[in-house]
Amino acid sequence: MSKKLFGLIAVSLVFVLVGSAQKIMGFTDANAAKQLEWEKQFDAQLNPKNQDTWMQFLTSHPHHVGSPQGKLNAEYIAGLLRSWGYQTEITNYYVLFPTPKFRQLELLGAKPYKAKLEESTLSADKTSGQKTEQLPSYNAYSADGDVTAELVFVNRGIPADYEELEKMGVSVKGKIVIAKYGGSWRGIKPKVAAEHGAIGCLIYSDPADDGYGIGDTYPEGGYRPKDGVQRGSVMDMPVYPGDPLTPNIGATKDAKRLAIKDAPTIMKIPVLPISWEDALPLLQSLKGEVVPAKWRGGLPFTYHVGPSVDKVHLNLAFNWDIKPLYNVIAKMPGSELPDEWVIAGNHHDGWVNGAEDPISGMVAELEEARAIGELVKKGFRPRRTIIFCAWDGEEPSLLGSTEWAEDHQEELKQKVVAYINTDGNGRGFVGAGGSHILEPFFNEIIEQVIDPETGVSVRERKYAQTVVTADKAGREKIAGDKNMKLEALGAGSDWGGFLQYLGITSINIGFGGESQGDQYHSIYDSYDHFTKFMDPGFQYGITLSKTTGRTMLRLANADVLPFDFNSFYKTVADYVTEIKKLLDDARAETEQENKMIKDKLYDLAKDPTKSIQSPKPKDEVPFINFSSLENALVQLKKKAEEFQQQYNNGTGLPAEKQKELNEILYKAERSLINDKGLPRRPWYKHQIYAPGYYTGYGVKTLPGIREAIEQRNWKEAQDNIEIVSKTMDAYIAEIEKAKAIIEKKAF
Repeated sequence: MSKKLFGLIAVSLVFVLVGSAQKIMGFTDANAAKQLEWEKQFDAQLNPKNQDTWMQFLTSHPHHVGSPQGKLNAEYIAGLLRSWGYQTEITNYYVLFPTPKFRQLELLGAKPYKAKLEESTLSADKTSGQKTEQLPSYNAYSADGDVTAELVFVNRGIPADYEELEKMGVSVKGKIVIAKYGGSWRGIKPKVAAEHGAIGCLIYSDPADDGYGIGDTYPEGGYRPKDGVQRGSVMDMPVYPGDPLTPNIGATKDAKRLAIKDAPTIMKIPVLPISWEDALPLLQSLKGEVVPAKWRGGLPFTYHVGPSVDKVHLNLAFNWDIKPLYNVIAKMPGSELPDEWVIAGNHHDGWVNGAEDPISGMVAELEEARAIGELVKKGFRPRRTIIFCAWDGEEPSLLGSTEWAEDHQEELKQKVVAYINTDGNGRGFVGAGGSHILEPFFNEIIEQVIDPETGVSVRERKYAQTVVTADKAGREKIAGDKNMKLEALGAGSDWGGFLQYLGITSINIGFGGESQGDQYHSIYDSYDHFTKFMDPGFQYGITLSKTTGRTMLRLANADVLPFDFNSFYKTVADYVTEIKKLLDDARAETEQENKMIKDKLYDLAKDPTKSIQSPKPKDEVPFINFSSLENALVQLKKKAEEFQQQYNNGTGLPAEKQKELNEILYKAERSLINDKGLPRRPWYKHQIYAPGYYTGYGVKTLPGIREAIEQRNWKEAQDNIEIVSKTMDAYIAEIEKAKAIIEKKAF
């Protein structure tokens, strides 16, 4: 769909804001008027040229963990924040960060091929030739290994793909697998391969996903060229993120560390990312069955499953070094509530020059911080403390933010009202995920931020996109409903330590969908590429600053925090409905498969000459009792509605009572934490949101229940229903406390 058509549709849906006496969630009318005036002045301060200038410096050299430019960038960012009036410090942590010592990949046999494992220098990209500073293409936290074996193609390398291979009679035991990027987080691919007995893993970028199958390749277009490679971590982050040697504690210089061999999140087999150029001869060597239609990529030959006749040799060795991190922490103390903190964060480290990921988000955060600093010069004083963070080490596995959160966990649990995360940014439509009590509040904000291309609100434009891309049934369902639903957060950026470990209300915000190409984690994610194809003129960098700036300013200044328990109830109720359907589907699938097995056994019994091994029927799906969770939902609905009916009365409370109310509101999310954590991964303590054990970035909602059903662990599913029910009871108790304060208000 063209940009012009989206714009025309958005214009046709334009919503006209009327009246100057605009209400804002959580503010008295008088304070809302003041807030809106400050926001108007905030917008007037924003300048895209600043973002351009800062990006040029921050992407001038590779700035991965432990690099000279990484340290320089932290000092540069700290210097800017300090000059704008923030109390600024750089905090250091010391983490395990392996880098390549030796990489070798070759196809043996009749048509030998040695992979070049290198991206080309391009004259159109002035930083692409910084070879001595660049990290070579590799997967961090891969195991060392020297292995030789036949090759098997496993599509995306997720569990469902191995089920298909099993049906074809193909085993990967003792083999090297090759998987396409996409379909799951990259670390899931070697994890599942190892569980099935593979001894090595290759991951390649197929041109159907982000290369010539989508559009012209760089530098003529924005898409990945033939030798472009996606670097990235393969640490088993769904077990826990952060430094693999210091789970649950900050990786300070004198922290007690695990031995590398005992770290459970380091991958067990060697893993290497490659370009499609290097993958092509390897894939052409595969024999065996033709792959299912949905497995086919964009290369010009027939894809086969394998195994290959000729063997592949993979040899990897790494430097297992402890490297320093440089987190920048900048505070502006609150004038009335200095011990209530609103935190915004974006990481500053990249795999190479990292213009889109992460500097596009970092410069938007810096411009937001600068504009607030300018407001302070004009007399603005945030009620709550504002903190801007520039994290180091996000790329390897959320290192900087996780270590800081673990190191300061008790103070953060007491003081943090909310965490606002940004990361990469580009041209297009607003996207956001987070704690669902923020949904009405965020919708109010995006209705008041104007899209730079169409002139309507970014909410209207998002709605237009949703209408255009939906099928007929979907359009009928959402007709007139312009509410933007927040996505649930799994993993993928720096909210993990705040939301899923500490139970801090969190939101992640960004724009995208219309950028002309993506050079994710390659040497071509550069200033030259970004300013030509991703966000020319930094229009959406400024739009991100406006959106996150309002989010931070309103959370910092609200009389009563803008949280909506009704929205949370509706979301959790939907999740419970999904899980019941998941269980019903598992039951129907089991009955169907067992009937097929029964019929097959009957056929075998009629012909005793056949010696085919009898398939084993699946265990029947037992009755699972949801009554405790259903009862909790009934109470949650009732109490949430009662509180929201009285919510506006909270703005009239005396200061001390209002402070007491707000503390209950921002700590309510803590009650969704279970100290024992999720099964087999106790670091993840949130009972509503977590990254999936086999999806990585992808979220699993009500994860303890959902994943138990997916794994057919019925006892664990029942146990986790009771855990979540008790969690809901604790959450409801917090709502009741908040409601009681408003009911007893004294004027």
